[in-house]
Amino acid sequence: MSSGSATVRAKSVPPRQPITKAYPFWFGGAAAGVAATVSHPFDLIKVRLQTTNAQRDSAIKTFKNIIRLEGPRGLYKGLSASLLRQGTYSTTRFGVYDKFKYALSKDREKLSFFESLLCAAVAGSFGGACGNPADVVMVRMQNDAKRPPNERYNYKHAIDGLIRIQREETFRGLFRGIGPNINRAILMSASQLATYDKFKELLLGTGLFKDNYITHFGASLLAGLVATTVCSPLDVVKTRVMSDAGSTKGVAASLVLIIQKEGPAALFKGWLPAFTRLTPHTIVTFMVLEQFRNVYDHIILGVKTIH
Repeated sequence: MSSGSATVRAKSVPPRQPITKAYPFWFGGAAAGVAATVSHPFDLIKVRLQTTNAQRDSAIKTFKNIIRLEGPRGLYKGLSASLLRQGTYSTTRFGVYDKFKYALSKDREKLSFFESLLCAAVAGSFGGACGNPADVVMVRMQNDAKRPPNERYNYKHAIDGLIRIQREETFRGLFRGIGPNINRAILMSASQLATYDKFKELLLGTGLFKDNYITHFGASLLAGLVATTVCSPLDVVKTRVMSDAGSTKGVAASLVLIIQKEGPAALFKGWLPAFTRLTPHTIVTFMVLEQFRNVYDHIILGVKTIH
C-alpha cells in the first residue's frame, strides 16, 4: 500500500478505490509515539553501550546494572524526551514522506523504489533537523546515570532540558550533533520507510499474502533489520557527539577517533539492543499506522478495506 495514495495491487486483494487526498500529517508521529513507549528501555541500553569504552560490556550486563543501581524505573529515564522526539522527528519525516509520495503518484499506479528512497531521504533530512533538540535531551537523560555525580545534567524532564541547554549552551547547543543526526535520519528513513513499502509490495505480489496484520508484521520486521544495520555507524557517532557537551569534534574526526581507539567493530556497538529496540519500534509503528490509515479510509473516505 502506498502511504500517500493507499492503492494496493495484488492478485489476492481487490484494489482499493483511489484516495483523493493524502493522509493527515500527524499519523506517523502518533504511531511512533505509541511505539516509543514499548521500545524505550532498549533504546536506553543502546545509548549506554554506545557511550562506553569498555570492550566487554553487553546488553544483558548493562540491563542488569541499570536494574541493580537505578531500579526498574531507570529503564524509562528520558521517556519524556523520547516522546517529544517522536512528536517532532517522526511526525515530520512520516508526514513529509507521505506528502512527497502523494504528490508524485497522483496520476500513477505506484512509485519506483528509487523514487520512494528519494522521498524518504528528503523527508529524513527534515525530520532529523526538527527532532535534533529533543534528541540531544533524550541522549543526555538516558546517559546521565553513567556520568560522575558532579557532571550530570539532571534534567527534570524534556522541556526543562530544552530550556537549560538553550540557557547554558546557547541556541547552538540544541543543535549539537545535527550533522550526524541528519545523516542518520536520512539513512533511517530511506532504509525503513521505503524498504517497508517495498517489502510489503513484494509480499503482496507473491499472491500468498493479503493486506493484513501478517503482511504488516513481516514487512516491518525486515525493514527494521535493514535499518538497524545501515544506521549503526552514524548512530554511534551521533550518540557520542550529543552526549558530550564539551566536545568540539566533528563527525569525521569522531569517526576516525572511534576507529583508531576502539577498532571498526566499535561502530556497531549496541547493534543488538538497537535491533531489539528498533525492530519492535518499527513493527508497532507501522502496524499502528496501518490501522490509522484503515480507520481513515473507512470513516472519512468511505473506502472498504479487506483485513
